[in-house]
Amino acid sequence: MINIDEILKKSKKIHFIGIGGSGMCPVAEILISLGYEVSGSDNNDTETFRRIEREGAKVFLGQVKENIADDTDLVIYTNAILKGNEELEYAKANFPTYERAEVLGALSRVFTNCIGICGTHGKTTTTSMTTQILLEAGLDPSAVIGGKLPAIDAYGRYGKSENFVCESCEFNNTFLHMNPDVAVILNIDEDHLDFFKNLDNIKKSFRKFAEKTTRVIIYNGDDENTVDTLKGIEGKTLISVGTKKDNEWTAENIVILGGFHSEYDVYHKGEFVAHVVLSVPGEHNILNSLCAFVAAFISGADVESIVSGLNHFGGAARRFELLGTYKGITFADDYAHHPAEIKVTLEAAKKMGYKNVWAVHQPFTFSRTALLLDDFAEVLSIADKVVISEIMGSREINTIGIKATDLSSKIKGAVQLDTFEEICDYVCANAEEGDLVITLGCGDVYKVARMMCKKMKEAK
Repeated sequence: MINIDEILKKSKKIHFIGIGGSGMCPVAEILISLGYEVSGSDNNDTETFRRIEREGAKVFLGQVKENIADDTDLVIYTNAILKGNEELEYAKANFPTYERAEVLGALSRVFTNCIGICGTHGKTTTTSMTTQILLEAGLDPSAVIGGKLPAIDAYGRYGKSENFVCESCEFNNTFLHMNPDVAVILNIDEDHLDFFKNLDNIKKSFRKFAEKTTRVIIYNGDDENTVDTLKGIEGKTLISVGTKKDNEWTAENIVILGGFHSEYDVYHKGEFVAHVVLSVPGEHNILNSLCAFVAAFISGADVESIVSGLNHFGGAARRFELLGTYKGITFADDYAHHPAEIKVTLEAAKKMGYKNVWAVHQPFTFSRTALLLDDFAEVLSIADKVVISEIMGSREINTIGIKATDLSSKIKGAVQLDTFEEICDYVCANAEEGDLVITLGCGDVYKVARMMCKKMKEAK
């Protein structure tokens, strides 16, 4: 197969299969801005699908081979497309066809300051923070983000500078297609074990990502797995960040203000640099913001703009996203789908002073639920009230025989309800004034959050 970098240079007409996906849309937007003629298809008529149409792409609802013009130079598809898809099979037989991650890798080599942000947890938030800072600093970045950033009302953008902020996901080793100039490694934990099998394999992949980085590695010096993974790395500038004094950049004098706010002081090699006030909850976001601070600083952002950008950052969509308060009950939504993510989210929620914290969790994939069943039960028990939906299998078939009740039965007082309608009715009938209800999961559990808000808003 011809090298994707060369194909991209020679192409004029590019077709996307699954163009409405949150990961595909920003890549399509960047390519449109670079002057390519873009078309694409999707099975779902979503906001992102229509957004890319407004940006100039020719779009098709439904996936059939006739969507691909005969003079198409390159076809890009998402790995969410299932085998046997008519359009994808036709593309592979007749056109140069590449998965999104491969094209994203090529784009990482187009820009001279590609910031690749990776880690088991916190990627989307930190990518969003870094993008917002660079925007406020006037550095006009391009970006590909795993969640919608309210400041740009999109999952990504094209800028006219050499700065490219890119969320770099380890799932299926997709980030190994990239060659970032600056790597940010937030943490390394057990996840995607259906692919990686064990922690050692995960660490090996992060090690390869670090080795593919051309200049600088910013890493979490408080995280043992990350520190161990980077031992012996040569030919790069390594910058450690964290709360421990032996890191090069540190967050000190941390104050959790309650609600959605916290503040801390930034120090570099023991010298005070700035005071930061955050408008997003949780101690984990202090470290995320410090990583974004350093990434932006070494990319040329001034300290005043960095502080301002972090202060104005109100979160990415589905990252402890506040949806509203109705009848005295506050509703929020979060993408957390791994025990470590759920733990920090619920711990942050418990410190906010609400009467009760409700966790409405949608387990995602049968393999992850089975492998981490006890861990899920332990962290969900942090909440005062727990409601478990049925498991969203996504790409998997339930050959294990795992059931949602296997999880709910391990959590004292937990309720298991299959449908979103049942969950909505139950929570709205039982939540009380002063409670916080937070939906948790990477599937479509956000729908029940909005259903509950609508029901409470309309209640007399």
